[in-house]
Amino acid sequence: MAVIIFGVMCALAALFAPPSGQDPQKAMWYSIVPPVLAISLAFLTRHVLLSLGIAIVAGGLLTQVPQSPLSIAAWLEGFKTVGFYVADTVTSKTNLQILAFVPPIFVMIEVVIASGGFRGIILWLLKWVKGRKSAQLATALMGILCFIDDYTNAIIVGSMMQPITDRFRVSREKLAFIVDATSAPVAGLAVISTWIAYEVGLLGQIAEELKIGRSGYSLFFDALSFRFYCLLMIAFVFLHIILGRDFGPMKTAEDSAKAKGPGENSQAGPSQNAPDSSLPAVAQQSSRAIKALVPLAGLVLFHFTGLWLDGGGPAMLRQGGSLLNWVYWRDVISAAENTTLILDFAALFGLTLALLCSQLFGSLSMPVISNCFKRGVKRAMMPFVILILAWSLKNCCDSLKTGEFLTAILVGRVSPHWFPPAVFLVASITSFATGTSYGTMAILIPTAIPVAFALDGNTYGLTTMISLGAVLDGAIFGDHCSPISDTTIMSSIASSCDLMQHVRTQLPYSLFVAGLALFCAYLPSAFGLAPGWSFALAILVMGCFFIFLSRTNQK
Repeated sequence: MAVIIFGVMCALAALFAPPSGQDPQKAMWYSIVPPVLAISLAFLTRHVLLSLGIAIVAGGLLTQVPQSPLSIAAWLEGFKTVGFYVADTVTSKTNLQILAFVPPIFVMIEVVIASGGFRGIILWLLKWVKGRKSAQLATALMGILCFIDDYTNAIIVGSMMQPITDRFRVSREKLAFIVDATSAPVAGLAVISTWIAYEVGLLGQIAEELKIGRSGYSLFFDALSFRFYCLLMIAFVFLHIILGRDFGPMKTAEDSAKAKGPGENSQAGPSQNAPDSSLPAVAQQSSRAIKALVPLAGLVLFHFTGLWLDGGGPAMLRQGGSLLNWVYWRDVISAAENTTLILDFAALFGLTLALLCSQLFGSLSMPVISNCFKRGVKRAMMPFVILILAWSLKNCCDSLKTGEFLTAILVGRVSPHWFPPAVFLVASITSFATGTSYGTMAILIPTAIPVAFALDGNTYGLTTMISLGAVLDGAIFGDHCSPISDTTIMSSIASSCDLMQHVRTQLPYSLFVAGLALFCAYLPSAFGLAPGWSFALAILVMGCFFIFLSRTNQK
């Protein structure tokens, strides 16, 4: 299927390419080969790093070889061009500042886990757990509070809440779903998280390329109103828990857990029930929530204060602005000129507070702290490499003028009303097949957003903003429910639930929410309905579905 799609895409590009009499640099059909090759290889190999790497090499060769295909010098020059793409990426000041944010935030998370901070929050929540429903609500609320990182969310919430949900006969499948549904969707929406540098970096690059005149943070905030899948998934989690309505394989698992106890149908083998060696061990420290709350609060406050000062917040207040006004904060953050640098210092500040709290409210030994640094840096390597390859692929597409080519063949043929829903669908399929949201964003943002910008008449309009949200949300769909996603795998392991049983039970829920996002939110918004009303429409349909489900169950 991937090979066929690749061939059809190339054939269509060659068929609809502008006449050769135009600028050849803008008319070459093979400019789409690198991004399409990256997607196709990701489908085939399930390895996004390998796929991105091969696509970059192909792009470098395509800049030189087509003009002289039999020349050895042209081939050598093509390989040299690949090196230039990577070199330009790793020598960019902005890129380096974004990369500098990743290790401190991961190390901070490891320190907070080891000191017992997250466990302290969970123990506080358990005071309010009185039954099955409150156990599920506590799990979901804990998933919201662990907004800083999806991986940490899955590990901490799943492993810590499993004894509680077992006590109240909540199935392992339901626990794994709640953990998974509040990990990537929450981290992807959070203004401060391990995702934000990656998302803001890609958005900042495309804003600079299209000369939009806004920062990456500003584009992120503009897209928040159109993050329908993430918002609807969070609403779905709480609504279905409160109403107590399950359907599909999840209902079978829940009925079995009520009758026999959890774990009977989870098929979790010994390797899944045993502690996983890749999970950060929690030191035997006193579990106090303050060890997590102080670093997280310090991180957020430092970051927002820095943005407020750098963006001229005090001056805007004197001019009549209000701290309670959303437009005020959007304007302040858009005006900030050193957003990535502020993010770096905020991460270092949060790490410093985490280390201080680990000593003031306990005493982490130096070997444990050293191990936290090692684990944090090790976890940071994957985002590091993906970011570098993503930016290099963008340089490749810029050199081949992929965006300009796609714009030339799509403008006038594709309606602006149908483009954002199509982007959400393509991003969802790509991320589900590859299991990576980062790779999907890296491939689609540089290629889809320029087309949306052109469909808006080369202005930063509604189609562009909806498409931004569609790419980010479609990418998270796969990260949430794909069987090869690391978050999905970690959610099942931490919840002691069989991986495929977890995927089988949660997939109907994910597809239901994705369908609501597509047909009740993205399509109406693309045709002009305000995002708030689109969200309300989707919630209304969701509520009607649960009412219908309730009446069917009663019959």
